[in-house]
Amino acid sequence: MTSSDTAGLPQWADYLGTLARADSVLDLLADPADPLARQEAYRLMFMALAAGFQSTFVDPDHPEFVCSVSNVMNSVGVNPDFIYGSASIRGEGAYRLSGKRGGGVFVFFDINAGSIGVLDQFGPSVGFIDLDDCTLGADGSFDILLSAERPAGHTGDWVRLDPRACNIAVRRGYYNWGEEEEAKIAIERVDRPIGPVRLDAAEIARRLAALSGFVERYVGFAMNYGARQRAQGVVNRLEHDDWAGRGGVAGQHYYQGIYALEPGQAMIVETDLPETVRYWNIQLNDPLWNTIDFFNRQSSLNAAQARLDSDGRFRAVIAAADPGVPNWLDCGGHLTGSMMLRWTQASSGPEPRLRIVDAASVRDHLPADTPRVSVEERQQMLRRRVRAAQWRHRW
Repeated sequence: MTSSDTAGLPQWADYLGTLARADSVLDLLADPADPLARQEAYRLMFMALAAGFQSTFVDPDHPEFVCSVSNVMNSVGVNPDFIYGSASIRGEGAYRLSGKRGGGVFVFFDINAGSIGVLDQFGPSVGFIDLDDCTLGADGSFDILLSAERPAGHTGDWVRLDPRACNIAVRRGYYNWGEEEEAKIAIERVDRPIGPVRLDAAEIARRLAALSGFVERYVGFAMNYGARQRAQGVVNRLEHDDWAGRGGVAGQHYYQGIYALEPGQAMIVETDLPETVRYWNIQLNDPLWNTIDFFNRQSSLNAAQARLDSDGRFRAVIAAADPGVPNWLDCGGHLTGSMMLRWTQASSGPEPRLRIVDAASVRDHLPADTPRVSVEERQQMLRRRVRAAQWRHRW
Protein backbone atom coordinates (compact mmCIF):
# COMPACT_ATOMS: atom_id res chain seq x y z
CA MET A 1 0.00 0.00 0.00
CA THR A 2 1.40 3.39 -0.96
CA SER A 3 1.21 6.55 1.11
CA SER A 4 -1.35 7.95 -1.35
CA ASP A 5 -3.60 4.98 -0.61
CA THR A 6 -3.65 5.84 3.08
CA ALA A 7 -3.89 9.62 2.73
CA GLY A 8 -6.77 11.07 4.69
CA LEU A 9 -7.58 7.87 6.60
CA PRO A 10 -6.66 7.29 10.26
CA GLN A 11 -3.74 5.00 11.01
CA TRP A 12 -3.15 2.83 14.08
CA ALA A 13 -1.41 5.64 15.95
CA ASP A 14 -4.41 7.91 15.32
CA TYR A 15 -6.82 5.41 16.86
CA LEU A 16 -4.50 4.96 19.86
CA GLY A 17 -4.30 8.73 20.27
CA THR A 18 -8.08 8.94 20.52
CA LEU A 19 -8.16 6.07 23.00
CA ALA A 20 -5.56 7.84 25.14
CA ARG A 21 -7.92 10.77 25.69
CA ALA A 22 -10.18 8.49 27.75
CA ASP A 23 -7.68 9.01 30.57
CA SER A 24 -9.50 12.28 31.32
CA VAL A 25 -12.42 10.42 32.93
CA LEU A 26 -10.20 9.40 35.85
CA ASP A 27 -11.01 12.77 37.39
CA LEU A 28 -14.51 11.36 38.04
CA LEU A 29 -13.14 8.82 40.52
CA ALA A 30 -13.96 9.45 44.18
CA ASP A 31 -10.18 9.43 44.78
CA PRO A 32 -8.23 9.78 41.51
CA ALA A 33 -4.96 9.11 43.38
CA ASP A 34 -6.08 5.67 44.61
CA PRO A 35 -3.97 3.14 42.66
CA LEU A 36 -6.55 0.36 42.97
CA ALA A 37 -9.37 2.62 41.77
CA ARG A 38 -7.27 3.70 38.78
CA GLN A 39 -6.53 0.13 37.73
CA GLU A 40 -10.21 -0.77 38.08
CA ALA A 41 -11.02 2.23 35.87
CA TYR A 42 -8.51 1.02 33.28
CA ARG A 43 -10.18 -2.38 33.38
CA LEU A 44 -13.51 -0.65 32.66
CA MET A 45 -11.91 1.12 29.68
CA PHE A 46 -10.84 -2.19 28.16
CA MET A 47 -14.32 -3.56 28.85
CA ALA A 48 -15.85 -0.58 27.06
CA LEU A 49 -13.67 -1.28 24.03
CA ALA A 50 -14.81 -4.92 23.96
CA ALA A 51 -18.47 -4.04 24.54
CA GLY A 52 -18.34 -1.28 21.95
CA PHE A 53 -17.05 -3.56 19.22
CA GLN A 54 -20.36 -5.45 19.43
CA SER A 55 -22.21 -2.46 17.97
CA THR A 56 -19.48 -0.99 15.75
CA PHE A 57 -20.15 -3.05 12.63
CA VAL A 58 -23.90 -3.55 12.91
CA ASP A 59 -25.96 -3.28 9.74
CA PRO A 60 -29.57 -2.03 10.04
CA ASP A 61 -30.34 -3.68 6.69
CA HIS A 62 -29.15 -7.05 8.04
CA PRO A 63 -29.90 -6.77 11.77
CA GLU A 64 -29.35 -9.27 14.54
CA PHE A 65 -29.61 -9.07 18.30
CA VAL A 66 -26.16 -8.77 19.84
CA CYS A 67 -25.30 -8.59 23.52
CA SER A 68 -22.82 -6.02 24.82
CA VAL A 69 -23.43 -6.60 28.55
CA SER A 70 -23.25 -9.85 30.51
CA ASN A 71 -21.60 -11.34 33.58
CA VAL A 72 -18.25 -10.86 31.80
CA MET A 73 -18.93 -7.36 30.46
CA ASN A 74 -20.78 -6.40 33.63
CA SER A 75 -20.76 -2.62 33.20
CA VAL A 76 -23.52 -0.01 33.65
CA GLY A 77 -25.38 -2.00 36.29
CA VAL A 78 -26.34 -4.98 34.12
CA ASN A 79 -29.26 -6.82 35.75
CA PRO A 80 -28.28 -10.40 36.71
CA ASP A 81 -31.81 -11.64 35.88
CA PHE A 82 -31.88 -10.27 32.35
CA ILE A 83 -30.51 -11.51 29.05
CA TYR A 84 -30.00 -8.43 26.89
CA GLY A 85 -29.86 -7.91 23.14
CA SER A 86 -29.74 -4.93 20.81
CA ALA A 87 -30.39 -4.65 17.08
CA SER A 88 -29.80 -1.71 14.74
CA ILE A 89 -32.71 -0.74 12.45
CA ARG A 90 -33.90 2.09 10.17
CA GLY A 91 -37.17 3.84 10.94
CA GLU A 92 -38.23 3.76 7.30
CA GLY A 93 -37.66 0.01 7.01
CA ALA A 94 -39.92 -2.99 7.56
CA TYR A 95 -38.81 -5.72 9.96
CA ARG A 96 -40.05 -9.10 11.10
CA LEU A 97 -39.64 -10.35 14.67
CA SER A 98 -40.20 -14.08 15.00
CA GLY A 99 -39.42 -16.94 17.33
CA LYS A 100 -40.76 -18.58 20.48
CA ARG A 101 -41.69 -16.90 23.76
CA GLY A 102 -40.20 -19.54 26.06
CA GLY A 103 -40.60 -19.22 29.82
CA GLY A 104 -39.48 -16.54 32.23
CA VAL A 105 -41.19 -13.47 33.61
CA PHE A 106 -41.32 -11.42 30.43
CA VAL A 107 -39.84 -10.61 27.03
CA PHE A 108 -39.80 -6.86 26.36
CA PHE A 109 -38.81 -5.07 23.16
CA ASP A 110 -38.03 -1.36 23.51
CA ILE A 111 -37.89 0.58 20.23
CA ASN A 112 -35.62 3.60 20.62
CA ALA A 113 -34.59 6.74 18.78
CA GLY A 114 -31.07 6.27 20.15
CA SER A 115 -28.94 3.94 22.21
CA ILE A 116 -25.68 3.67 24.11
CA GLY A 117 -24.11 1.99 21.07
CA VAL A 118 -20.96 3.20 19.33
CA LEU A 119 -22.78 4.67 16.32
CA ASP A 120 -25.69 6.19 18.28
CA GLN A 121 -26.46 8.70 21.00
CA PHE A 122 -29.12 8.32 23.67
CA GLY A 123 -32.65 9.00 22.51
CA PRO A 124 -36.21 8.47 23.74
CA SER A 125 -38.24 5.30 23.56
CA VAL A 126 -40.59 5.48 20.55
CA GLY A 127 -42.29 2.10 20.91
CA PHE A 128 -42.68 -0.83 23.28
CA ILE A 129 -43.71 -4.46 22.81
CA ASP A 130 -44.59 -6.83 25.63
CA LEU A 131 -44.54 -10.23 23.96
CA ASP A 132 -47.34 -11.43 26.24
CA ASP A 133 -49.63 -8.84 24.59
CA CYS A 134 -48.98 -10.38 21.18
CA THR A 135 -50.47 -13.39 19.43
CA LEU A 136 -48.71 -16.53 20.64
CA GLY A 137 -49.13 -19.99 19.17
CA ALA A 138 -49.70 -23.07 21.28
CA ASP A 139 -45.93 -23.57 21.32
CA GLY A 140 -45.29 -19.91 22.19
CA SER A 141 -44.39 -18.96 18.62
CA PHE A 142 -44.80 -15.34 17.52
CA ASP A 143 -44.51 -13.37 14.29
CA ILE A 144 -44.63 -9.56 14.39
CA LEU A 145 -44.28 -7.05 11.56
CA LEU A 146 -42.83 -3.60 12.25
CA SER A 147 -43.26 -0.93 9.58
CA ALA A 148 -44.41 2.65 9.01
CA GLU A 149 -47.76 1.49 7.59
CA ARG A 150 -49.70 -1.74 7.89
CA PRO A 151 -49.46 -3.55 4.52
CA ALA A 152 -52.73 -4.13 2.72
CA GLY A 153 -54.15 -7.51 3.63
CA HIS A 154 -51.80 -8.10 6.57
CA THR A 155 -53.81 -9.78 9.32
CA GLY A 156 -51.06 -10.76 11.74
CA ASP A 157 -49.50 -8.77 14.57
CA TRP A 158 -48.27 -5.37 13.40
CA VAL A 159 -46.51 -2.52 15.22
CA ARG A 160 -46.09 0.94 13.75
CA LEU A 161 -42.42 1.85 13.39
CA ASP A 162 -41.60 5.45 14.26
CA PRO A 163 -39.42 7.12 11.59
CA ARG A 164 -36.95 8.14 14.33
CA ALA A 165 -36.34 4.52 15.38
CA CYS A 166 -32.77 3.29 15.07
CA ASN A 167 -32.53 0.54 17.67
CA ILE A 168 -34.53 -2.28 19.24
CA ALA A 169 -33.44 -3.46 22.68
CA VAL A 170 -34.73 -6.76 24.06
CA ARG A 171 -34.80 -7.82 27.69
CA ARG A 172 -35.63 -11.38 28.66
CA GLY A 173 -36.33 -11.56 32.39
CA TYR A 174 -35.91 -14.79 34.37
CA TYR A 175 -36.47 -15.53 38.05
CA ASN A 176 -35.40 -19.18 38.09
CA TRP A 177 -32.03 -19.18 36.38
CA GLY A 178 -31.34 -22.16 34.17
CA GLU A 179 -34.73 -23.78 34.80
CA GLU A 180 -37.01 -21.89 32.42
CA GLU A 181 -37.15 -22.41 28.67
CA GLU A 182 -35.37 -19.51 27.03
CA ALA A 183 -36.81 -17.37 24.28
CA LYS A 184 -35.76 -17.83 20.66
CA ILE A 185 -35.76 -14.53 18.77
CA ALA A 186 -34.85 -13.52 15.21
CA ILE A 187 -35.08 -10.19 13.42
CA GLU A 188 -34.89 -9.60 9.67
CA ARG A 189 -35.51 -6.73 7.30
CA VAL A 190 -38.25 -7.77 4.87
CA ASP A 191 -38.63 -4.81 2.50
CA ARG A 192 -35.38 -5.45 0.68
CA PRO A 193 -33.40 -8.55 -0.33
CA ILE A 194 -30.61 -10.01 1.76
CA GLY A 195 -27.29 -8.97 0.24
CA PRO A 196 -24.71 -7.29 2.47
CA VAL A 197 -21.91 -5.36 0.80
CA ARG A 198 -18.27 -5.17 1.76
CA LEU A 199 -17.49 -1.94 3.61
CA ASP A 200 -15.01 0.38 1.93
CA ALA A 201 -11.95 1.80 3.66
CA ALA A 202 -13.56 5.13 4.52
CA GLU A 203 -16.57 3.48 6.18
CA ILE A 204 -14.41 1.10 8.21
CA ALA A 205 -12.29 4.06 9.30
CA ARG A 206 -15.40 6.03 10.32
CA ARG A 207 -16.61 3.19 12.49
CA LEU A 208 -13.22 2.50 14.07
CA ALA A 209 -12.85 6.20 14.84
CA ALA A 210 -16.25 6.11 16.55
CA LEU A 211 -15.19 3.03 18.53
CA SER A 212 -11.97 4.74 19.62
CA GLY A 213 -13.95 7.71 20.93
CA PHE A 214 -16.61 5.48 22.47
CA VAL A 215 -14.35 4.41 25.34
CA GLU A 216 -14.21 7.93 26.79
CA ARG A 217 -17.96 8.43 26.26
CA TYR A 218 -19.03 5.07 27.71
CA VAL A 219 -16.71 5.12 30.72
CA GLY A 220 -17.63 8.74 31.37
CA PHE A 221 -21.31 7.77 31.35
CA ALA A 222 -20.68 4.92 33.79
CA MET A 223 -18.49 6.93 36.16
CA ASN A 224 -20.77 9.97 36.09
CA TYR A 225 -23.48 7.74 37.57
CA GLY A 226 -21.65 7.58 40.90
CA ALA A 227 -20.09 11.05 40.65
CA ARG A 228 -23.51 12.67 40.29
CA GLN A 229 -24.93 10.74 43.24
CA ARG A 230 -21.96 11.72 45.43
CA ALA A 231 -22.33 15.37 44.43
CA GLN A 232 -26.06 15.31 45.21
CA GLY A 233 -25.63 13.51 48.51
CA VAL A 234 -27.40 10.31 47.46
CA VAL A 235 -25.26 8.39 49.95
CA ASN A 236 -26.84 5.89 52.35
CA ARG A 237 -30.20 6.95 50.98
CA LEU A 238 -32.10 6.23 47.78
CA GLU A 239 -33.48 8.30 44.93
CA HIS A 240 -36.28 7.39 42.55
CA ASP A 241 -35.63 7.38 38.81
CA ASP A 242 -37.47 6.02 35.77
CA TRP A 243 -34.46 6.11 33.41
CA ALA A 244 -36.68 7.51 30.66
CA GLY A 245 -34.70 8.09 27.47
CA ARG A 246 -31.61 6.43 28.94
CA GLY A 247 -32.38 2.76 28.43
CA GLY A 248 -34.90 2.18 31.23
CA VAL A 249 -37.91 -0.13 31.03
CA ALA A 250 -41.21 1.70 30.57
CA GLY A 251 -43.32 1.70 33.72
CA GLN A 252 -40.53 0.58 36.02
CA HIS A 253 -39.66 2.13 39.39
CA TYR A 254 -35.93 2.33 40.03
CA TYR A 255 -34.64 3.08 43.53
CA GLN A 256 -30.90 3.68 43.52
CA GLY A 257 -28.16 5.17 45.62
CA ILE A 258 -24.69 4.78 47.08
CA TYR A 259 -24.06 2.70 50.17
CA ALA A 260 -20.98 3.67 52.22
CA LEU A 261 -19.92 1.48 55.13
CA GLU A 262 -17.07 1.61 57.59
CA PRO A 263 -15.21 -1.58 58.58
CA GLY A 264 -17.39 -3.57 60.98
CA GLN A 265 -20.63 -2.04 59.69
CA ALA A 266 -23.54 -3.53 57.75
CA MET A 267 -26.61 -2.03 56.12
CA ILE A 268 -30.14 -3.38 56.47
CA VAL A 269 -32.45 -2.76 53.52
CA GLU A 270 -36.13 -3.08 54.44
CA THR A 271 -39.22 -2.59 52.31
CA ASP A 272 -42.86 -3.43 51.84
CA LEU A 273 -43.82 -5.09 48.58
CA PRO A 274 -46.42 -3.75 46.15
CA GLU A 275 -49.75 -5.56 46.25
CA THR A 276 -49.08 -6.65 42.69
CA VAL A 277 -45.75 -6.58 40.90
CA ARG A 278 -44.70 -8.43 37.78
CA TYR A 279 -40.99 -8.44 38.56
CA TRP A 280 -38.65 -7.14 41.25
CA ASN A 281 -35.04 -7.47 42.27
CA ILE A 282 -32.24 -5.77 44.17
CA GLN A 283 -28.56 -5.78 43.19
CA LEU A 284 -25.21 -4.33 44.22
CA ASN A 285 -22.67 -2.60 41.98
CA ASP A 286 -19.09 -1.56 42.58
CA PRO A 287 -18.06 2.16 42.68
CA LEU A 288 -17.68 2.21 38.87
CA TRP A 289 -21.22 0.87 38.35
CA ASN A 290 -20.10 -2.63 37.40
CA THR A 291 -22.47 -5.26 38.75
CA ILE A 292 -20.68 -7.19 41.49
CA ASP A 293 -19.92 -10.81 40.52
CA PHE A 294 -23.35 -12.46 40.60
CA PHE A 295 -22.16 -15.96 39.71
CA ASN A 296 -19.95 -16.66 42.71
CA ARG A 297 -21.44 -14.13 45.13
CA GLN A 298 -25.01 -13.53 46.25
CA SER A 299 -24.82 -9.90 45.19
CA SER A 300 -28.39 -9.82 43.88
CA LEU A 301 -31.77 -11.26 44.84
CA ASN A 302 -35.06 -11.50 42.99
CA ALA A 303 -38.56 -12.54 44.04
CA ALA A 304 -37.79 -16.25 43.59
CA GLN A 305 -34.42 -16.10 45.38
CA ALA A 306 -35.32 -13.82 48.29
CA ARG A 307 -36.94 -14.85 51.57
CA LEU A 308 -39.78 -12.68 52.86
CA ASP A 309 -40.19 -12.33 56.60
CA SER A 310 -43.31 -13.46 58.45
CA ASP A 311 -44.69 -9.90 58.34
CA GLY A 312 -44.52 -9.95 54.53
CA ARG A 313 -41.66 -7.48 54.31
CA PHE A 314 -38.36 -7.98 52.53
CA ARG A 315 -35.19 -7.41 54.53
CA ALA A 316 -31.65 -7.86 53.25
CA VAL A 317 -28.23 -7.25 54.78
CA ILE A 318 -25.41 -5.61 52.82
CA ALA A 319 -22.13 -6.68 54.38
CA ALA A 320 -18.58 -7.68 53.50
CA ALA A 321 -18.69 -10.79 55.71
CA ASP A 322 -21.48 -13.35 55.78
CA PRO A 323 -23.94 -12.39 58.56
CA GLY A 324 -25.51 -15.86 58.45
CA VAL A 325 -28.93 -14.75 57.19
CA PRO A 326 -30.72 -15.88 54.00
CA ASN A 327 -30.87 -12.44 52.34
CA TRP A 328 -27.20 -11.52 52.57
CA LEU A 329 -26.11 -9.18 49.77
CA ASP A 330 -22.39 -9.75 49.35
CA CYS A 331 -20.65 -6.47 48.50
CA GLY A 332 -17.60 -8.27 47.15
CA GLY A 333 -15.16 -6.39 49.37
CA HIS A 334 -16.49 -2.98 48.27
CA LEU A 335 -17.43 -1.12 51.44
CA THR A 336 -18.64 1.64 49.12
CA GLY A 337 -20.69 0.90 46.04
CA SER A 338 -24.19 1.37 44.71
CA MET A 339 -27.47 -0.49 44.91
CA MET A 340 -30.53 -0.59 42.69
CA LEU A 341 -33.99 -1.98 43.37
CA ARG A 342 -36.54 -2.38 40.57
CA TRP A 343 -40.33 -2.71 40.77
CA THR A 344 -41.66 -3.56 37.28
CA GLN A 345 -45.33 -3.10 36.39
CA ALA A 346 -46.23 -2.70 40.04
CA SER A 347 -49.38 -1.37 41.71
CA SER A 348 -47.14 0.96 43.74
CA GLY A 349 -43.47 1.77 44.22
CA PRO A 350 -42.60 1.33 47.92
CA GLU A 351 -39.41 3.12 48.91
CA PRO A 352 -36.97 0.94 50.86
CA ARG A 353 -35.63 2.05 54.24
CA LEU A 354 -31.87 1.88 54.92
CA ARG A 355 -30.21 1.45 58.33
CA ILE A 356 -26.51 1.15 59.17
CA VAL A 357 -25.80 -1.16 62.11
CA ASP A 358 -22.84 -2.92 63.69
CA ALA A 359 -22.17 -6.05 61.66
CA ALA A 360 -21.75 -8.07 64.86
CA SER A 361 -25.29 -7.21 66.02
CA VAL A 362 -27.20 -7.55 62.74
CA ARG A 363 -29.59 -10.13 64.17
CA ASP A 364 -30.68 -7.68 66.88
CA HIS A 365 -32.25 -5.59 64.11
CA LEU A 366 -34.02 -8.42 62.28
CA PRO A 367 -37.16 -10.41 63.17
CA ALA A 368 -36.53 -13.06 65.81
CA ASP A 369 -37.57 -15.85 63.45
CA THR A 370 -34.94 -14.96 60.81
CA PRO A 371 -33.29 -18.30 59.94
CA ARG A 372 -29.60 -18.89 60.53
CA VAL A 373 -27.49 -19.91 57.54
CA SER A 374 -24.41 -21.95 58.37
CA VAL A 375 -21.13 -21.87 56.45
CA GLU A 376 -21.97 -25.24 54.90
CA GLU A 377 -25.47 -24.11 53.92
CA ARG A 378 -24.06 -20.94 52.34
CA GLN A 379 -21.65 -22.99 50.26
CA GLN A 380 -24.53 -25.16 49.06
CA MET A 381 -26.53 -22.04 48.15
CA LEU A 382 -23.60 -20.58 46.23
CA ARG A 383 -22.94 -23.81 44.35
CA ARG A 384 -26.58 -23.96 43.26
CA ARG A 385 -26.29 -20.34 42.14
CA VAL A 386 -23.10 -20.98 40.15
CA ARG A 387 -24.65 -23.92 38.33
CA ALA A 388 -27.91 -22.12 37.58
CA ALA A 389 -26.10 -19.04 36.28
CA GLN A 390 -24.02 -21.13 33.88
CA TRP A 391 -26.97 -23.14 32.62
CA ARG A 392 -28.41 -20.00 31.03
CA HIS A 393 -27.56 -18.71 27.58
CA ARG A 394 -25.90 -15.42 28.42
CA TRP A 395 -25.32 -13.99 24.93
